[in-house]
Amino acid sequence: MAKEGQLGTIASKGQLRMSFLRWAVVIVPLVLLLGFASGRSVPAGSENGWYMALTKPELTPPGWVFPVAWTTLYVLIGLALAMIVHARGARGRGVAIGLFVAQFALNLAWTPLFFGAHKVGTALVVLIAILLLSIVTTVAFSRIRRGAAWLMLPYLVWLSFAGVLNWRIGQLNPDAERLVPSAQTSQML
Repeated sequence: MAKEGQLGTIASKGQLRMSFLRWAVVIVPLVLLLGFASGRSVPAGSENGWYMALTKPELTPPGWVFPVAWTTLYVLIGLALAMIVHARGARGRGVAIGLFVAQFALNLAWTPLFFGAHKVGTALVVLIAILLLSIVTTVAFSRIRRGAAWLMLPYLVWLSFAGVLNWRIGQLNPDAERLVPSAQTSQML
């Protein structure tokens, strides 16, 4: 039988930390998995002949930067979401989670749209929508857990940079949708 008063006690810091870690252990890998699946749904980067045939802006980073950046960003936004999911009973929590899901769904759609469908202009519109929704998400997160909002900031910066890249690619390649990469020759002897 529980001692009197034990049922009404608040969880200890250790219990709260473990509860957050349980959420993080599920959410962060899920965000990474979905991001990876989107990235692998169509050939991207140097694996995509269409993309390689495009004229790219001078500020385009080397190809290896993109998977490193996205992996890092997905971990950070996954941790941010875990903090919000963990904040049971917080006012605005459901809205904040809904905003995150909406912007993340658009994020997952961007790669197939840009690299698969070659829709540079439409991809830019989607990227702007992702950025706007992510800003609203970050504000909603800040009202619940400031740390979660801070974890979203690198993502906002990267989305802004990606938007500039997407916009410049559109400028430099006005016929990008109709561009057909030249046939590659086989390296087999």
